[in-house]
Amino acid sequence: MDRKEINYLKTTIESYDGIGMVSTIDPFKAYIQVSISPGCEELVLELLDSLKKEEGIEIKEMETFSDLHGLKGEKSEIFRTYNNRLQQGAFFIKTMGCQMNKYDSDYLTRSLINRGLFPVNDPEDADIILINTCTVRAKPEQKAYSLLGRLLPLKKKKQDLILGIVGCLAQQQGAALIKRFPGIDLVMGPRDIGRINEIIDRIIDHREKVVAINLKPLPPELVPTKGYFKGNITGSISIMEGCNNFCTYCIVPFVRGREISRSPEQVFQETKNLISEGIQDITLLGQNVNSYLWEGEKRWNFPFLLREISKINGLSRLRFTTSHPKDLSDELIQCFGDMDNLCPHIHLPFQAGSNEVLKRMSRGYTRERYMGLIKKLRAVRPDIAITGDVMVGFPGESERDFEMTLDLIRQVQFDSLFSFKYSDRKGTLAEKMADKVDESEKSKRLSVLQDLQKRITLKKNKFLEGKQVEVLVEGKGKGKGQLMGRTGSNKIVNFVCNNSLTGQLVKVVVKEGLLNSLRGETLETRIADH
Repeated sequence: MDRKEINYLKTTIESYDGIGMVSTIDPFKAYIQVSISPGCEELVLELLDSLKKEEGIEIKEMETFSDLHGLKGEKSEIFRTYNNRLQQGAFFIKTMGCQMNKYDSDYLTRSLINRGLFPVNDPEDADIILINTCTVRAKPEQKAYSLLGRLLPLKKKKQDLILGIVGCLAQQQGAALIKRFPGIDLVMGPRDIGRINEIIDRIIDHREKVVAINLKPLPPELVPTKGYFKGNITGSISIMEGCNNFCTYCIVPFVRGREISRSPEQVFQETKNLISEGIQDITLLGQNVNSYLWEGEKRWNFPFLLREISKINGLSRLRFTTSHPKDLSDELIQCFGDMDNLCPHIHLPFQAGSNEVLKRMSRGYTRERYMGLIKKLRAVRPDIAITGDVMVGFPGESERDFEMTLDLIRQVQFDSLFSFKYSDRKGTLAEKMADKVDESEKSKRLSVLQDLQKRITLKKNKFLEGKQVEVLVEGKGKGKGQLMGRTGSNKIVNFVCNNSLTGQLVKVVVKEGLLNSLRGETLETRIADH
């Protein structure tokens, strides 16, 4: 694709909470890689197709890692870093899955940089290869195994190569991974990433294989790496990890462990570090941020932490994800009315619109409770954007249950939705449930639901035409003379501007509302033109 459009594509895809991530493989040849979250394949493909057809972005697909390696005469250039820093002590990290995995990979990267190693974009040039995996659905597991199969032959070429599987798949499978794939040197769960350098020392010094899947360790200490985030406008901070809810379909409590929070001091320090490197828009991460709790000299709950973070100088925007409806308190809702830099956007998964299905899911709330929360949020902040997660085809979901989900979507009028088909996860209660919905029926229901949400999203974006929105400029837009940024409600805006305003908040008049973005121009440009 065109190099100038990479940042726009990245922002567009990553603005949809958790559906995927975009990484640049070669900045000069404009090779990119789109990592898609489980269950989001159809959504991302439709998004890419929409960008190509509606906004004229040219994207040429290269289907697999091996396809890229098959390009004659270009193999050594496709993944190679342009500053030719390849040398002994290089590492390569492949990240799959959610925002938390991306955060963990950043932590691992900084830890290895502090060790004196260099990140590279070609696994063949690496001395350490780590695959950070996801297991929330079957497809990311299959992708991890597929990538592993392509990387294992590198061990024959470089006997000292350290190859590791980290993340949720590592936590779930443990030592069985090494038994199945003897070439693996390291299996490390998400709670043990703070030990990465210690574990590498063990492998180097003793050539032993290490399985580190302890779910008890506290979140790791901050790893400062000066300049690591320079040039970025947005960033994220993990404030807690794990989940105690045990929804019947979900593997997260088994691979991320029970809820555990980081100290306020750690969170404040990381916030200040990000701001010092130019980050202005920070998202607080957690499997359930509403459950944040720290017992010290005083008791810190999430609303208290949120209010204190918002006071830190230099922070233009503050966000958080993900919230669980059963833990969304009136105190937290009020924050949207009181805090100027708390963005008017909440991601609030509802999963289903039928009380019977919600009960079988063990979600801990009813349809009526969820609708009541939406009413309270809009009373406190009328312009708040609401996004969510929804599942179709949960065991026993009837046509009536599905119609109730569609009815909830019509009533709430979500700005966007992350929608997916149910799939069994080993070890969960739902795996053993009867009355499984046929795969073809799940696909049909998902299509109906997504068509409905597309109409709602487009209508809401069209409503903004002619209105002013405040945009934090993140970089160049997709067209000549355009910049790109996001509104507080997390909508992407491409707008015409003759000045370099990256990192600034500007007023933009929306000229056109599209399905995936807005088009506009700065108010200053309009005044100058007239």
